Amino acid sequence: MHRLGQIADSSNRPSKALRYGLAILIALLALVLRELLTPFVGKSNPYLTVWTAVVFSGWFCGLGPSILTALLGVTGVWYWFLPPFHSFALQEPKTSIAGIIGFLFFSGLIIVLGESQRRSLADRLMAEEQLRNAHDELERKVVERTADLNTANESLRELSGRLQQLRDEERREIARDLHDSVGQLLAAVGMNLAAVQNQADKLDSAGIRAATESVTLVEQISREIRTISHLLHPPLLDVAGLASALRWYVDGFSERSKIKVEMDIPTEFGRLSDEMEIAIFRMVQECITNIHRHSGGTAALIRVVEADHALVVEVQDYGKGIPIQKQLELTSSGRTGVGFRGMRERMRQLGGTLEIRSDGTGTIVRARLPLGLSATDSANPTVG
Repeated sequence: MHRLGQIADSSNRPSKALRYGLAILIALLALVLRELLTPFVGKSNPYLTVWTAVVFSGWFCGLGPSILTALLGVTGVWYWFLPPFHSFALQEPKTSIAGIIGFLFFSGLIIVLGESQRRSLADRLMAEEQLRNAHDELERKVVERTADLNTANESLRELSGRLQQLRDEERREIARDLHDSVGQLLAAVGMNLAAVQNQADKLDSAGIRAATESVTLVEQISREIRTISHLLHPPLLDVAGLASALRWYVDGFSERSKIKVEMDIPTEFGRLSDEMEIAIFRMVQECITNIHRHSGGTAALIRVVEADHALVVEVQDYGKGIPIQKQLELTSSGRTGVGFRGMRERMRQLGGTLEIRSDGTGTIVRARLPLGLSATDSANPTVG
């Protein structure tokens, strides 16, 4: 198609001299071929092969060369094939001139049609070329915009990851401040109240009752602050690792919610990176909170296994499941809940994935994280 465009388009056709030379050659070849066919067809149809030359020139050589082909053709036919042969005299002038005029008339029609078709083809090819150029330009712009969008998304992901890290650090600081500062102040208040209780004989009944209630309230506040502090950032996560922190959290959750939670974690489960441990802990925390709020079940299972150099964490409940519409929202981009989006982003930051499966028998949330070193191997290093 591109080559036809080059032939048809005047700006890309062969040079003018070459087109005229080709037209002359075609006319001469047509006359020679007509002479070769004379023993077979006689001289009753002298324009037999010249028509073909005119058609070819009209299509491929252009307006001027095709007119030249017609004129050379009619001249050659007049000289060689119209009686008396090999002469420009005409034995039957009326018949011969009528034939010449008819040939020139229909040759003109052929040339006009050929030129029209050639120009139409050139215009169509030019339009197709412009369309291809526009398509290529559009594709280039799409690629550029996609690259810009990917860069922006990557920057947003990096920012999200950094914000997540800052939030974890802030939680750790708040938990430490609650435990160290507020906890110590409450301990001091408790000791002062204990001193007041030791002198209860100097108080009336109202004072004794107020002191006793204050001691109870201080103990309750201390427990609440300790719980909030541990939920913000469990100290066991830094000291003993993920397995111990999960067991502590699950025990407290089961006691408060009356939901029985079983844990399936390898006995010799070693330490992971700080980022991976906090990500898994937050995932489990979010999942069992959702179980308490939405599932309606009374039992759940937390499973942590290693397979194919990856850590798989599953949280399963046996409740009523998640409605289909809600599942679609959770799996579609941009409409996920804050908790699930946070879990997914944490896993993505670590090169992992997060998926949800749910039906009328319950829900499974599964995270898969790549491991550079087996968690159990890290707990039992070998000495070379």
